[in-house]
Amino acid sequence: MTLTVWLSLVAICCLGAMSPGPSLVVVLRHSLGNGRSHGILTSICHGTGVAIWAVLTIWGLGLLVTETPLLYTALTYAGAGYLAWMGVKALRAKQNSALQVEGKKSALAEAARDGIMISLLNPKLAIFFLALFSQFVTADQSTTDQLIMIATVFSIDTLWYIIVALIISHPRVLRSLEKRATTINRATGLVLIGLALRVVTL
Repeated sequence: MTLTVWLSLVAICCLGAMSPGPSLVVVLRHSLGNGRSHGILTSICHGTGVAIWAVLTIWGLGLLVTETPLLYTALTYAGAGYLAWMGVKALRAKQNSALQVEGKKSALAEAARDGIMISLLNPKLAIFFLALFSQFVTADQSTTDQLIMIATVFSIDTLWYIIVALIISHPRVLRSLEKRATTINRATGLVLIGLALRVVTL
């Protein structure tokens, strides 16, 4: 893979990662709710889920998802259900609970789970990578080139959301947001439920 081709891949992956959507909301919620380490873990696990889709696409399994309406629909509705469930949890959160860095034993596991599930339950990533990799994958492509592509996808997605987590979990930012915890909970819940509805109606 030439440097020019790789830079083209980097540019497209950056645009994809920076597009606002459910992933951004989930990373923000965990960064605000439990602190920097949880936001970073959510970001890493989200990047892992995205990388899994990249691997499946290179192996040809991504095409199976997009060409099997029942499987695609099942994943879509499962993802929407997951978003709605997180939205309801946010709406039901107690006052100020969303911005307390409590260090719960289960919080890291929840952050990891939400990070990877929000990407794995998004079959549109299969479409994205099919469109993207069709420009870069060739029949005689080496395993090294494929690994570079997967590593690029993982690194860019993970780094972008880590940057988001670091910014939003800065002490000064957190102190300012703590005063609006209840409003943030309600807004986050409504956004997640709205995204769930959008997923199933598109």
